[in-house]
Amino acid sequence: MADYRRCYVPGGTYFFTVVTVRRAEILANDRARDCLRNAIRYCRSELPFQIDGLVMLPDHVHAIWTMPADDCDYSKRWGIVKKRFTQIWLESGGPEQTISASRLRRRRRGIWQPRFWEHLIRDERDYHNHFDYLHFNPVKHGLVENVVDWPYSSFHYWVKQGVYTADWGSSAKEHEVLSSIQCEGE
Repeated sequence: MADYRRCYVPGGTYFFTVVTVRRAEILANDRARDCLRNAIRYCRSELPFQIDGLVMLPDHVHAIWTMPADDCDYSKRWGIVKKRFTQIWLESGGPEQTISASRLRRRRRGIWQPRFWEHLIRDERDYHNHFDYLHFNPVKHGLVENVVDWPYSSFHYWVKQGVYTADWGSSAKEHEVLSSIQCEGE
């Protein structure tokens, strides 16, 4: 088994990719959005953190979180979010992938892959690249032609805040530039 080493920095800002089991396309619908919102709200009531950006695609979630100045345990937070999402999702009749006896013994359900990918944001440029990458992702995956057309994204919040214009990412030149941004973990 690989030796996974995570970078924990109190107050750090991180880009995450969290993927469903076997890339099952169970996300990016109103039920999943409500379950994720509830799970995050529940986690934040216990262990606060700031959500800078988030997008749900059919088989994965990208998020940028900023941790409290005295805390860096994002792994615990993701564990709580994934567990709570799974509970609410299954209670609401959401589907899951078949699970092996091994997964069952480890009390894992057929919703999320066991791990997630994280990247510590290094500086402002890195932050902006990941922030743009996250919001452009539905276009990159061919789910919509314009960023504004994807409903499961914090993009709409940031348009209201004046960070983006509603037509951001729509021109051919922007498509070219945004498509060239490479972020690991996808």
